Amino acid sequence: MAWVRFESDMDWSPRHGVTVAYKAGMTQNVTARCATLAVAAGKAVRMRKTSRDSPPEELTDAAE
Repeated sequence: MAWVRFESDMDWSPRHGVTVAYKAGMTQNVTARCATLAVAAGKAVRMRKTSRDSPPEELTDAAE
């Protein structure tokens, strides 16, 4: 699983007959496959959580 913040709307179909609609501005914990596709399409940026109770924060090149 991976944290991402969607920069624009994205529909993702994990399997036939299922579509998940992510809206711009949403910060979600999604599957690694969804995160990779969203970031590659320029629709999301990767986030991370430093602890269970902390809010997600944007990853920088130095933090990756």
